Amino acid sequence: MSFLTGFKPMTRRSLLGGVAASSALVMLHPFAARAQANQAHLRIMETTDIHVHVFPYDYYADKPNDTLGLARTASIIDSIRAEAGNSMLIDNGDFLQGNPMGDYIAYERGMKEGDQHPVVKAMNVLGYDAGTLGNHEFNYGLDFLFKVLAGSNFPYVCANLTKGMLASDPKKDELFLKPYVIVEKQIRDGSGATAPMKVGFIGFVPPQIMTWDAKNLEGEAQTRDIVDAAKAWVPAMKEEGADIVIALSHSGIDGSGMSDRMENASLYLAGVEGIDAVFTGHQHLVFPGPKDFEGIAGADNKKGKLMGKPAVMAGFWGSHMGLIDLLLEKDGNSWKIVDSTSEARPIYHRDDSRKIVADVKDKPEIVAAARAEHEATLAYVRRPVGKTSAPLYSYFALVADDPSIQIVSNAQTWYIKNLLKDGQYKDYPILSAAAPFKAGGRGGAEYYTDVPVGDIAIKNVADLYLYPNTVQAVLVSGEQVRNWLEMSAGMFNQVKAGTKDAPLLNNDFPSYNYDVIDGVTYQIDLSQPVRFDKDGKLINPDAHRIADLKFDGKLIDPAQKFVVVTNNYRAGGGGKFPEIAADKVIFVGPDTNRDVVVRYIVDQGTINPSADGNWSFKPLPGTTAIFETGPKARHFAGEIKGAKIEDAGDGENGFAKFRLVL
Repeated sequence: MSFLTGFKPMTRRSLLGGVAASSALVMLHPFAARAQANQAHLRIMETTDIHVHVFPYDYYADKPNDTLGLARTASIIDSIRAEAGNSMLIDNGDFLQGNPMGDYIAYERGMKEGDQHPVVKAMNVLGYDAGTLGNHEFNYGLDFLFKVLAGSNFPYVCANLTKGMLASDPKKDELFLKPYVIVEKQIRDGSGATAPMKVGFIGFVPPQIMTWDAKNLEGEAQTRDIVDAAKAWVPAMKEEGADIVIALSHSGIDGSGMSDRMENASLYLAGVEGIDAVFTGHQHLVFPGPKDFEGIAGADNKKGKLMGKPAVMAGFWGSHMGLIDLLLEKDGNSWKIVDSTSEARPIYHRDDSRKIVADVKDKPEIVAAARAEHEATLAYVRRPVGKTSAPLYSYFALVADDPSIQIVSNAQTWYIKNLLKDGQYKDYPILSAAAPFKAGGRGGAEYYTDVPVGDIAIKNVADLYLYPNTVQAVLVSGEQVRNWLEMSAGMFNQVKAGTKDAPLLNNDFPSYNYDVIDGVTYQIDLSQPVRFDKDGKLINPDAHRIADLKFDGKLIDPAQKFVVVTNNYRAGGGGKFPEIAADKVIFVGPDTNRDVVVRYIVDQGTINPSADGNWSFKPLPGTTAIFETGPKARHFAGEIKGAKIEDAGDGENGFAKFRLVL
C-alpha cells in the first residue's frame, strides 16, 4: 500500500484505535493510491443486522458489551472514509427489532406521527445513502414500520415486497417502497477532477416474512422471489442510466442450489446479469472470512466474491463494518468496474487469553442521539414483565429435571406450536430440546441461574438463556431422538453398580451440549458405557444408556417422525450429535430463543417453571455418585423430583459436594 511521505506504516488496529487523528496519517486503499485520470476509487460501506444495538450494551445482562453497537461501528466511519477516494454508506436491514430498546419503543413509548426512532436518529447522523428492509422490520406491524421510515433522511428500497396479490409481471407489482433508487454522485478521479456517476441501489427481503410475520402481513402484503424480482428490475435500472447496480440483499449465502422463494438467495442473486456488487446479511455471519462459507461453489471466501461479483456480509449487531472497494474506469460516458476488494472490518478482537478487547470507542454523536431512549430502556429492562411462581435455578440441572431448562422448553414448545399449527407439519408431535448454560464448571461456584419467586424482569432472562441463538426445528425419527439423548448422556461417567461415591460428571463434556428433551420420558442407565464419542462416532454399538424411552406413555416407535424445536447451533450440527444437521431443519425462525422466552413470560403473566420430572437415572441399588455444585444449592436439595440427593460437605474452590443415591 502507499503511505503519505514522511510517515511510518501503521497497523489497521492502531488506525481504528484512534491514533490516526489527523487525516495525514490515514493509510490509503490501493485503488485510491493508484487511480489514474480516467479512474476512480469508490468505497461502499455496509452496516447490517444492527437489531437496535445503538449502544455497546447488553440489556439482558445489564452491562456494557464491547462486541456490539452502532456507536462503535460508527466511530470508524470517518477513518474508513478517509482511506477512500470516494465513499457511500448503506444499511442492509434488520435495524428495528432485536433487543429491549426495540421492544421499549414499540410496546411502551410507541411511535406518533413525527416521532423519530432512536436507531433512525443515530443513522441520520451518519449520512446513509440508502437502506433496505430486513425480516425483523415487520415484527411490530406495518403501521409502526412506516412511521419509523418516515423519520429517515435517506431512502429505503425493496423490490420484492408488494401490496396484496402478485402481478403477472413483477414490474407491475404494487410495491410498498420504491424497488430501487439511483443516486447521482460526484466522483473525484485519480487526477482530482470530478465527474457524475449514477449508482443504483436495489433492495430485497426474505420472502419468508409471510410465514414469520403472518399475523402482521396476511391480507396486507405479499412477497416475490428475490431472483425473479431482480431479473425484472435490474434492466430497468440500466435503462434509467445506472452506471453500476448494487444489490442490498437482506438474504444470506446458500449454495444448496437455487429454489423458488429461496430465503438465502444472495449467491444466485449475484448471478443476475447487470448486478455489479452484492451486500448480504440476515445470517449473522461474516463474508469474506476464514470459516463461515468455506466449500460453497461460486463463493470465494478469500477474495469476497459471489459468482465473480464483489460481496460482503458484515456480521451482526454492529460487530463489523462491511466494505466493498471498487476501482472504476470511465468508458465513454459511463463507468465500469475494473477491480474490487471486499472486507468485513471488526470493532473488537480477542487477545491471546481469548479476552475481548475493544478496537474502537463510541462515537459521541451517536451516543447523544439515543441517550434518552437508552436510559429509558434501562428502566424498562429492570422492571418486572411477569412473575414466577417457583424459583428458577440450575444448581441441579445436570443431575435431575430442572426448572431453568423446563421454562425454556415450555417457551420453545409454545412458540413452535403457534408457527406450525397451519402448515405441513401441524400433525407431527412436537418435542423440545434445551440445555443448561450456567452450570458451574470453569465458571465457578457462583455460575448458576438463580431467580427467586416473584417478579421477573427482562434482564433475568439472561440467566435463563445466555446465548443469542435463534430458534430452529428439525424433523427426526424416534431412533434419532434416542441417539440424540445417547449423545447427551456423555455428560456422565460410567458408574459400576454397587460403587460408593463414584465421580458422576464428565468434566470434559460441556454443559451446553447436555440436551434434555421434553415431550418424552426416559431414564439414563449409568452402568452402560457411552454409545458415542465426543465427535458423535459410534464406539459402543451394544451400549444403550437411554432406557424406557416413551412418548405418550408408550415405548417410542423408532420410525415415528417428531418435530424437535432447538436452536441454530444444535440444528446446524453443533456438538456433532449423530444425524442432527442442517439437512434435518424444517423451520428457521426469525427470533432468538431468548426473545421467545421473554415473549412467553409476557404472554403467561405468571410462569410456573417447576420441572415435570420427565427424566431420571435408572436405579442402581447400593450405588452412589458424587457431584459438585454451588453452595446455594443446599436451599433446594429437598425439592428435586425423581432424585435422592444428600449433602456431602464442601468441595474445592467454593463448590459444595452432593451425593446422588442411585
